[in-house]
Order: sequence, then structure tokens, then C-alpha cells
Amino acid sequence: MNQNSNCLAASNLTVVLATGGTIAGRSACPDDHVGYLAGQVSVADLVAAAPGLNRLPLECDQVAQIDSKDMSLSIWQLLVRRLVHHMGRPEVGSVVITHGTDTLEETAYLLQVLLQPTQPVVLTCAMRPATALMADGPQNLSDAVALARHPDARGVLVVCAGQVHAGLAVGKVHSYRLDAFDSGDSGALGAMEAGQLRLFRAFPVPDQPMEVRSLLLDKFLSADALPRVALLTSHADSDSDLVRALLKQSVVRPLQGIVVAGSGNGSVNQPLEDALVEAQAGGVRVVRTTRCARGVVLPRPGHPLPEISGLSPVKARLALALELLAG
Repeated sequence: MNQNSNCLAASNLTVVLATGGTIAGRSACPDDHVGYLAGQVSVADLVAAAPGLNRLPLECDQVAQIDSKDMSLSIWQLLVRRLVHHMGRPEVGSVVITHGTDTLEETAYLLQVLLQPTQPVVLTCAMRPATALMADGPQNLSDAVALARHPDARGVLVVCAGQVHAGLAVGKVHSYRLDAFDSGDSGALGAMEAGQLRLFRAFPVPDQPMEVRSLLLDKFLSADALPRVALLTSHADSDSDLVRALLKQSVVRPLQGIVVAGSGNGSVNQPLEDALVEAQAGGVRVVRTTRCARGVVLPRPGHPLPEISGLSPVKARLALALELLAG
């Protein structure tokens, strides 16, 4: 591993940024896959344990050491700053990020929206800690570096259990299995097979002008907090209590938006819908998505609450917060 080389070929260096997670976790017993502490193993040690990475031009940067359930705005901001720094270096051609699985889909979505990089930014993870008898992290990290160094790779990508996903589409769909991620109806972008990429469809391309992305990025990096957006779920026997409680206690940090994960095609239980309509009339942005793992919310003429189609509830919350932040 080469951490400080000044004689690398242009754009040949891959930077590995680490944020903690299960991939860096330790447990007391090698057969304990749930009672471990996340974010314990250094990025240098993760790289040293991955097959063949010691032969490649890599640089390590320990950004954070957390359980990803505790991901916060301040850590996101630090991660984005380090990404922008490294991607601006002429010798850096790609970046890999090690991340916990619990909020990986939110970080991947955020990075793609904020940066829309033409260079590859590949997130990877593990479902078993580094101390497990058959840890999955080393292979995932090896696959992530191979993907990041592929000449055609671009945009924010995710690699887990040999599957390659787009950052906008990926979601965690299983609580325990090694192949915990899925891309819904759009499907995986490709697969890593013996260190080689088999591509199923094209990599993502930027869909916003650079000046628009730069403005949002500046606002994100300077924000003390994201606009407050609550995430609620519609279910049988829902009521209006949560909405009314949120509105009453939002004096210090005003509630600016609500995402409701509706049933089916974004349908919302009537008492909950009535309260959301009142919140909307009072100036709170309200959007509907679906709690279903697959499919999108198709527009229904005359529905009082607008839909935000194609995004999972957690990504819809981020999307609305970023829209409010952009003003």
C-alpha cells in the first residue's frame, strides 16, 4: 500500500475513505455477527486484509469511526469536504468509501445529488464484522477498488456481495443476509466477478448543470442543520396525533416538511391525511411516497398531497430537505 507517493501516474491513485460501520467492527467471538462494536478497525488494517490491494496505488483517509445508524450532518459534511478535496487532486482517479450498511443508501443518495461526480465514488460495506470467521468485508472492499479503477466507471456506486448498484437506486432490503442490498425495479448496474466488472446497463450521468450543484453544495456545507423534515408512515388505524404534536413543538426549530410513507400507491389513512392537509395549509411542505419496497407512486388527479415518485421514504426525506435548503 502506498499512502504518500508523489510519483504516481496521473489519475492512477485510489483514495479509500473510511467512516466505520460493520466492515470495521470487532466482536469478542468469531461466530458473533450481531453483538459487535462497529467502527473499531482502522482503514489501513481493512486495506491490509483485502485480497491484492497491497499491490495497488492506494491512499487511506480515516474520516470517521461510527456505527452508521449514528450518521449525522456534521459527519456528512466532513465526508463531502474530504471527497471534494481528494477528487480535486490530479493524481486521484477514484475514491472508495467504507460505510455501515444501515444508512449507506442515504449517504449514497446524498453524494450523488450533491456532487454528481464524473469520477467513480464507490461505497462498500459488510454485513459481518472484521473479526468474523468468514468476514465479507475484505472481498467487498477488493471488489469496490476494482470497480473504482475500471476505466468506464463514474458516479456514486455501491458494491456489496458482488452486486453493483447506482447510488440513487440502492436500498437495504435485508437485515442480516450478506446480499442485503437491492436496486428495486431498476435492477443492479452490474456484477463483480473474479475482480472483473460485468455491466448490465450504463453508469449514471450528471443531470444538473455544474453551477446548480455548486450552489446546493455550498449551502449544504455551510448549514448548521438541514431543514427539519419529519418522516411518518401511514398504517391501519393511523391518527393525527403525531402531526399535531410535531406542529406544536416546532417553535425552536420549525417543522418545514413532512414525508409520509403511504400504503400501496401512496394512499394515506384518512385521519392522518386530514392532519397533513392542515399542516400543508399552514406552510409545511408535505409529500407522499410509498412504504412498498418496489414500485413508484403514480399520480392521482385531485389528491390533496403531492407525490414524490421513485424514491424510498428515507431518500424522499433527504430530497425534500435538500430542496428546502436550496430555497
